[in-house]
Amino acid sequence: MKTIGVVGAGTMGNGIAHVFAQSGWSVCLTDVAAPLLEKALATIRGNLDRQVKKGTVTPEARDAALARIATGTELAALQGADLVVEAATERQDLKFKLFEELDRLVQPDAILASNTSSISITSIAARTKRPAMVIGMHFMNPVPVMQLVEVIRGQATSDSTTLLVMDIARELGKTPVEVSDYPGFVANRVLLPMINEAVFCLMEGVATAESIDTVMKLGMNHPLGPLALADLIGLDTCLSILEVLHAGLGDDKYRPCPLLKRMVAAGQLGRKTGRGFFSYEK
Repeated sequence: MKTIGVVGAGTMGNGIAHVFAQSGWSVCLTDVAAPLLEKALATIRGNLDRQVKKGTVTPEARDAALARIATGTELAALQGADLVVEAATERQDLKFKLFEELDRLVQPDAILASNTSSISITSIAARTKRPAMVIGMHFMNPVPVMQLVEVIRGQATSDSTTLLVMDIARELGKTPVEVSDYPGFVANRVLLPMINEAVFCLMEGVATAESIDTVMKLGMNHPLGPLALADLIGLDTCLSILEVLHAGLGDDKYRPCPLLKRMVAAGQLGRKTGRGFFSYEK
């Protein structure tokens, strides 16, 4: 297996394309519009240039990685892929539709993976005729830097699919961890309630955003405070994950903070909009 398709050229998608191309895979990166793909390629090029400056990648390896990446605005461009990783917006209806189309378009022996951070792999797989070959590959942000890949088995995911995907993750220099298909898996089931509680602290006036993050950085040795991390993830994504946790587990401890919901409604989504719990407009 040496050809991968990536659906979605946003932060996660371009990072996934980056690490596969750097590891010698031929990559086809798709999105709905050419400007999004141009922006993704510029991001990948900039990240590889930083690696060259650090001495972790040679200029020749950078150029070779970039040459391995092709782009397209149609899913049909992925027909020859051995593995497809979907990294589209965290919306269940969108992912269901994409997997129905991918199942119809790509070769029958191709593995279909989702980078979803919370949506059921079992439910996604049920939209295909190959549920044994559908799996979760949840990369962490930023993908070129973070080591973890959560490998999520759906109800019907086969042993052979799981073992192969674990091996692929190791080939990328990542550390795969197999987890079962429950809402939020492990990473976000633990992380998002912490972020949500930090938002409640802010809403209730317990402390300022800066103070809350300072407590967690200096007191708990976190490299980034929970509110700054929420801004990095995207407040809309945080809200979507909490809604999945709340609906899937039926426990009010996952109820999204009203302040988080209000900020998303206002379009204050964090770094990607220039304003979240902190300002990034400069």
